[in-house]
Amino acid sequence: MTNEMEYRGYYGTVEYSSADKVLYGKVIGVNSLISYEGDSVQTLRVDFEGAVDDYLEMCRENNVDPEKTYKGSFNVRVSPELHRSLAMYSATHGKSLNSTVEEAIRKYVTE
Repeated sequence: MTNEMEYRGYYGTVEYSSADKVLYGKVIGVNSLISYEGDSVQTLRVDFEGAVDDYLEMCRENNVDPEKTYKGSFNVRVSPELHRSLAMYSATHGKSLNSTVEEAIRKYVTE
């Protein structure tokens, strides 16, 4: 079971409001607020796809580049001690700091 949807490279959450008896969500991985809702999975998906299409059309009309989801680059703040340990590990294993962090994250999310 998954609580996300994908359309045209954009990913959205799937949530439920018991108070409103409605499914809803928002596109994740972008700064813009792109939200949608529906009273069934089918109507939620239709509204999600429509919201993404509307966002992309608005960007075209305003001659603005749409935000990309997950560019592959982000900042992580760690303690100086951990930073040093990572740098030392990377150097002694002939790896870049980026490749060491990528490997560690990949192991974490796939296990």
